[in-house]
Amino acid sequence: MSTVFNIFAIIVMFAVVVVLLRGLVNMMRGGSGNTSNKLMQMRVLLQFIALVLILLALYFHGR
Repeated sequence: MSTVFNIFAIIVMFAVVVVLLRGLVNMMRGGSGNTSNKLMQMRVLLQFIALVLILLALYFHGR
């Protein structure tokens, strides 16, 4: 079971990196501040999901 959480956590962490890079590119191009804000909110949400998945993996690994 922990393997499944590990795989999902890696996928979500990769998504965090993609969203972070999109936000950086948007700022470098002088894009919309609204877009930057939405990307930052999405990044924080993805980081929270990754953290929960990592904690669940640790919990099930210890059982």
